[in-house]
Amino acid sequence: MAKDYYQILGVDKNASDEDIKKAFRKLALQYHPDRNPGNKEAEEKFKEINEAYQVLSDPQKKAQYDQFGTADFNGQGFEGFGGFGGFEGFGGFGDIFGDIFGDFFGGGRRQRTGPQKGADLEYTLNLSFEEAAFGAKKDVEIFRHETCEVCSGTGAKPGTSTKTCDKCHGTGQIKVERRTPLGSFVSINTCDKCHGEGKIIEHPCNVCGGRGKVRKKKIISVNIPAGVDSGMTIPLRGEGEPGSKGGPAGDLYLHINVRPHKIFKRQGSDIYCTIPVSITKATLGGEILVPTLEGEEKYTLPEGTQPGTVIRLKGKGIPKIKSTIRGDLYFEVKVEIPKKLNDRQRELLVKLAEEFGETAEHKKSFVDKFKDAFGV
Repeated sequence: MAKDYYQILGVDKNASDEDIKKAFRKLALQYHPDRNPGNKEAEEKFKEINEAYQVLSDPQKKAQYDQFGTADFNGQGFEGFGGFGGFEGFGGFGDIFGDIFGDFFGGGRRQRTGPQKGADLEYTLNLSFEEAAFGAKKDVEIFRHETCEVCSGTGAKPGTSTKTCDKCHGTGQIKVERRTPLGSFVSINTCDKCHGEGKIIEHPCNVCGGRGKVRKKKIISVNIPAGVDSGMTIPLRGEGEPGSKGGPAGDLYLHINVRPHKIFKRQGSDIYCTIPVSITKATLGGEILVPTLEGEEKYTLPEGTQPGTVIRLKGKGIPKIKSTIRGDLYFEVKVEIPKKLNDRQRELLVKLAEEFGETAEHKKSFVDKFKDAFGV
């Protein structure tokens, strides 16, 4: 049964290219072998995700898959046409179908011979609340392929060189033409001797094994701008896998994850917190200390501040990205009601209640009257 690539990536068949790309990035990040060392199931899942993306991100392969349920024919799936023999008498049809289906006639497949961009890489960067608010310089450690220093990327052992493939004469492709009384059939296949490279390495480099690249750890210093938040992605152009055949390197995408703060909650560029205040301070007013991202700041509460009052400190929030403007800090006043009173405190509160005109003959309990008096 053919694989359902849409189901593998978790997208609808009408998903846009951007939706497909986002779904792939999310799943690739989750199942990447570097994040799941030794997990064979995750490794197979990653391969399956990559296979689905390679098809659905390519317009030609996607159209082919949507129509026939597969993007890899290799001469199979059309037995009703007698192994394509039925097309031999129609001259140019072989070329036409080869253009549509990637030249699968004759069991071959055309391989790109021009410059190819390197693969993109992804990395989750964890930041503290303060680092996200004010920016920071972070070192990102990734593993990627680098040009082999021993062979300078040629893949050949030092002192030797590559030679042009004598079978395809450097084209990387083999053209096969079959003539019949009714016409001819032409197929273009990847050269099986040089595997489409157009050159042969007789003496491979001992370090890279002829690949011209080696996997290395790379540390990249990144300046994180002030104001970033979880869910944002910072692209680093050219910091992905190197390209091939002169193509540009891929990109590195940093996915930002901000750790929660023990006091503040964030909404956009504004931050929120709750500050406990004594019942006397809320009633009489006075100076309190308000925590901010730069440290504590003095603030004078007005007399009779009610529980749940929200006060704004302008410009004490998080800077907006690429701007000198900052958000605000909002703190909610939480009046603390004492749970235990000594005799002296109880006596004073009773006298206070009497001053408010509250007596024992009142139908309301003392607690109810106290709440009414202070708006609790």
